[in-house]
Amino acid sequence: MSDLHLGYSQYNLDVRREDFTRAFNEAVSKTILLKPDFMIIAGDIFHHARPSNVVLEIAISNLTRLRDANIPVLVVDGSHDAAPNMITGTILNPLDEAGLLYYLPRHKGASWQTEKCYVYGIPNFRTRQKTEEQLPLFYDKNNPLPDPKLFNIYVFHMALDLPSVKPPQMEAEAPPELIPEGFNYYAGGHVHRSSSSRFKSGILAYSGSTETVYYDDASFQKGFYHVRVDEKGKIEYDHVKFETSRSFKILEKDCSAMTPSKVTESVANLVRENDEEGVIIVPVLKGSLPAEANRSEIDLSRIRNSAKRALLVRPVIRLAETEVPEEVVRSIFGGELKDLKTKAFEYFLQIFSERYSRTEAERIARLSVNIIEPLTRKDEDKVKQMLEGYLDTD
Repeated sequence: MSDLHLGYSQYNLDVRREDFTRAFNEAVSKTILLKPDFMIIAGDIFHHARPSNVVLEIAISNLTRLRDANIPVLVVDGSHDAAPNMITGTILNPLDEAGLLYYLPRHKGASWQTEKCYVYGIPNFRTRQKTEEQLPLFYDKNNPLPDPKLFNIYVFHMALDLPSVKPPQMEAEAPPELIPEGFNYYAGGHVHRSSSSRFKSGILAYSGSTETVYYDDASFQKGFYHVRVDEKGKIEYDHVKFETSRSFKILEKDCSAMTPSKVTESVANLVRENDEEGVIIVPVLKGSLPAEANRSEIDLSRIRNSAKRALLVRPVIRLAETEVPEEVVRSIFGGELKDLKTKAFEYFLQIFSERYSRTEAERIARLSVNIIEPLTRKDEDKVKQMLEGYLDTD
């Protein structure tokens, strides 16, 4: 399994942190019933590199249950629970020292072995550049030694540059050429959708996340892989599904050519129609607004309050704002005023381009210019509405 993200209070809700805990509880209970020889967690056990004491207690309690059931837990670190710095190291080190898990990269040869199986694991290097620089050095110090007489497993936490497994929006952290040959099973983390396919001489398996980390993950079945290997090395595996996952409703709405008030009314009605006890509703607003309309004019508060039984309504705004033609701008902002706004926009754009992509810098620069007028009027409601509109835009 992978991507437990323990301690993640998604949307600043304690109940969501409890959802991630419940998923781990279920995973451990199902694992104990299956009585495997060992468990693999392919990174992101924790959502934060320094989890709270409450979250640590939960992890320790469940890891103790597995230890008492004589099920070793073999782990690598992920992009979230990787060591924050060389001095403190990762939280996985003390858990390893306590005998609650076996942090593969910490041990000699970055491996664990029995008379039937060889398991090798690498740390997470966060970016493709660092992976390409540092992973070969890690191999030099910890030479992968798959044995043809054993069942060999390679454990990692990163998206491989393979179109069949890497989501379009996710950066690939390693080319397939960096992954060594000779393994029967490649256990991957970081990609939240479960998948399995032939890879090199074995099977490449991403078990997926145990809960919905991003709303895009909501449609993916949550669970873990139960892998069985016979004496001849033949592999059979099932994706064991969870029964306690939080329900999400992703509602995509094309709002092209609608006025902000019409968008508000239409989406609020859509939310009411899909209201259900305990669900998280995510209206995704797509399309393009008419000329001179602004995303900040959409009443997000009304949309959020349209549901009475849902746990949360979380709008995602992907609406594009139609650029006003130059002749219209000239007719509205003649002379000095237009020059002032243009110069202000160019100034903000130059500043924000140093930290953000061109598209994002333009959005922030436009917001900065547009927010000046309500700020000078001390129109706090309008300022808040504009800021919420920006923050809720995906």
